[in-house]
Amino acid sequence: METASRLFPYVWPYRRMAVLSIICAIFISILWAGNLSTVLPMVRVLFQDKNLHQYVDEQIELTQTEIEHRKSVIDQMPTGDVERRARAQRHLSDTTRQLALLATTKKYALPYVPADRFDTIALIFGCFLFATLLKGIFIYLQEVLVGGIVNRVIVDVRKKCFRHALSLDYQTIAAAGPANLMSRITNDVETLAVGLRTVLVRLVREPLKAGGCIAFAFVLNWRLTLLSLLVVPCIGLLFAKFGKSLKKASKGTLHSMSGIYKGLSETFDSLKVVIAFGAARRHRRQFHLSNKEYLNKSMKVIRLSALARPTTELMGTIAVLSAVIPGTYLVLRGTDEIWGVKLAPGAMDIAQLSALYALLAGTLDSVRKLSSVYGDLKRSAAASDRIFEILNEKTKVPEPKEPQIVGRHSRDIRFENVSFTYSQEAVDGNARPPALRNVSVTVPAGEVVAVIGENGSGKSTLLNMLPRFMDPDQGAVLIDGVDVRQIRSHDLRSQIGIVTQETQLFDDTIAENIKYSKPDATWEEVEEAAKQAHVIPFVSHLPAGFATQIGEKGQKLSGGQRQRIALARAILRDPSILILDEATSALDSQSEHIIHKVLKQFVKGRTVFVITHVINDTFLDLVTRIVVMDSGCVAAIGTHEELLKTCAIYQRLYHSNKSQRVA
Repeated sequence: METASRLFPYVWPYRRMAVLSIICAIFISILWAGNLSTVLPMVRVLFQDKNLHQYVDEQIELTQTEIEHRKSVIDQMPTGDVERRARAQRHLSDTTRQLALLATTKKYALPYVPADRFDTIALIFGCFLFATLLKGIFIYLQEVLVGGIVNRVIVDVRKKCFRHALSLDYQTIAAAGPANLMSRITNDVETLAVGLRTVLVRLVREPLKAGGCIAFAFVLNWRLTLLSLLVVPCIGLLFAKFGKSLKKASKGTLHSMSGIYKGLSETFDSLKVVIAFGAARRHRRQFHLSNKEYLNKSMKVIRLSALARPTTELMGTIAVLSAVIPGTYLVLRGTDEIWGVKLAPGAMDIAQLSALYALLAGTLDSVRKLSSVYGDLKRSAAASDRIFEILNEKTKVPEPKEPQIVGRHSRDIRFENVSFTYSQEAVDGNARPPALRNVSVTVPAGEVVAVIGENGSGKSTLLNMLPRFMDPDQGAVLIDGVDVRQIRSHDLRSQIGIVTQETQLFDDTIAENIKYSKPDATWEEVEEAAKQAHVIPFVSHLPAGFATQIGEKGQKLSGGQRQRIALARAILRDPSILILDEATSALDSQSEHIIHKVLKQFVKGRTVFVITHVINDTFLDLVTRIVVMDSGCVAAIGTHEELLKTCAIYQRLYHSNKSQRVA
């Protein structure tokens, strides 16, 4: 029920198609029950030495005689015997209704029925064939309509998941993990599609088919039909019991699939390392264990689903026999009651019993099909839970309700008593230490500031606050006196350019990767940015030039070439604030020299933050001040010369780098 309420807003836009599919299912159920009801006239024609006209006339005459008899019996009863008179009156009403049905059949149906018995059978078969053809057409239409709804809904859900994931903050997405998100947006959504298709096809069609059969059976003999329905609550309880176990087991299966995605992603993303260290066997082992876990949990789902089907079918068979066995007694004994309880308006014949059995068997067939899809529904419900966990996730970096309009950065950037902890959850019983503790730094506009420190010192975390990849737990980050939390994210980030150590490029052309920061840029602007970033020299040697496809993550280019494209992307944006996160630490000396040459010109008139742990002469020529971080705190701020005299941490970092360069 919860899954249905969640998906309702996604199905609602396609309600007309849904209504048409339900109408098709109604016609399918009527034709299904109608085909099964042909057993009644067929058995009568085959096993009685008379045609349907003679049979109906005979039944009308017998019924009229019975009505007269029952009236006379009632007239002779004492007026004070209220109970007996009431029971006799009910029997009279049943017989009167039976007469009305026979009269209607004679008036409206028999004129179209041949007098010859074989011709009647041929007509019944013809009607059966035509009804089957119509049923097939309606089944086709329903499947097409439902397929259209499901595919559209799944596309909408997948788009909504992706859109919502991109609206979350960096910390939340990183914590979820790309493999987990991919598993939910692909595998879980596909599992949801199977369940939705089941709901809109079988969960609509099969109950309607069962309802149609029960309705026809009620017309034939409502008392015996009611007996068979006494088992229905037991079937409902059975479904509820299996349902909880199935959903829990299905969630475990989907979680295991996320583990498989994670293993594949880690292996192929680090394939060079895997091959270099001969670790293929280790990854095969991990993949084997992930698959084994998935197999065990999948088998639990299969066992539960397999147990549900025969158990439900057994209950359905008991329901059918609850009506057929008493009906058989009525036929063989030529009576209409058992132990004084009236179970038929009159003595039943073999044709009525056969038709009742066929209709109840048709109901059982629908119940059996429903039990076989119950596992799909519960797997779908489990997938829905995982999908909506993403959609219900709230960003930790919300947009301001009343954003402030800011111009291009021109004054200063201040970090005021900034504190931040990545996770409040305890790890191994110990609370995680803060990544930042009361950090305060003021950077005038146009200054190039280096933020250095050992790994884990908090330097990247501090600069991640500036474009609001995350917000501080305490304190504030201000640009020109305005808290970044009061600026729309789009306006804030439009002023910031970022170049990272691990260059993030996309499987597109060189030109499109440069234009990524400014999609509406003109060709002249792209070419000028490429020229400033020294991209032209290597692009001019490529056969397709700027139209060259660089492959996934830019794998067709060297590290230096990728970094120059990333720098051209930042230059094209023309940011007032530039963040260089270890931008040159992974480059060779020639590429590093080119990048520093570009940066020397580009940083003019911009506020620049350089995150690094590598200190060399080229680096020192670029920066005006240095912020030394240690264990989440600011250890010192000053120029290179000042820090060499006053800061032991900086001295250690500088001399360590110097000795490495000499070596």
